[in-house]
Amino acid sequence: MNSIFSPRILLFLPLLLICHTCFAQFNDSTHYVLNYNTGGSINSTNESKAYLLNNAVRFGVKKKTISLNFNNNWIYGKQNRQLTNNDFSSSLDFNLYKTFPHFFYWGLLNYNTSRSLKINNQLLAGAGIAYSIYDREDAYLNVSNGILYDSSDLMLESGINDTYHTYRNSFRLTFNFVISKLIVLNNSSFLQPSLNNIHDYIVKSNSSVSFRLNQWLSLNTSFNYNRISRTNRENSILSYGLKFERYF
Repeated sequence: MNSIFSPRILLFLPLLLICHTCFAQFNDSTHYVLNYNTGGSINSTNESKAYLLNNAVRFGVKKKTISLNFNNNWIYGKQNRQLTNNDFSSSLDFNLYKTFPHFFYWGLLNYNTSRSLKINNQLLAGAGIAYSIYDREDAYLNVSNGILYDSSDLMLESGINDTYHTYRNSFRLTFNFVISKLIVLNNSSFLQPSLNNIHDYIVKSNSSVSFRLNQWLSLNTSFNYNRISRTNRENSILSYGLKFERYF
């Protein structure tokens, strides 16, 4: 058990340090958000047993001209005592609002490792532009595009390690809708084809529906879909649980 949890705990430590520093430097013009999602599923019959755990932590800092987000997500699952998921993702992104209304620049640094998608290690880094079609408290719709540098170590279907580098176009569609201050619909979907080979692409879609119990606690259902054409692997993960969200 220690070999499974220790690396994840070490990667979450920077988040705790950031939280402590930011809370100490709080002022009226800076806002912070801490978001924790936990969920999963268990299926047990006479013939088989399966379970899945999905945990995610996000910490964000926002000022008038810039926002910064630190995200960590870990999915762990077994079926009939066989490991099916041990997927970890950590990302740091920023948005810079210093141009026209509803228009901003973005930057991203993302690390992934995934048993289900056959990713040994993957580092994505890049930047681009974004435009908010709707930008209200109860309705947000945004499109963005940019260039990512992809440095990956993958496991192909043949069992051969594939270490390579490529540049990708990254297109994203994001929306967030709040209904009667009780129901929150959220989605971020990505299409990331290689600039060298259109058949080498990554597809991601993260959706959730939350039902607010109070200002900081919600019932949450999430659906995540991922596909990597290079390994010919995909996963679809439906989980349900609780979401804790606190603004400072």
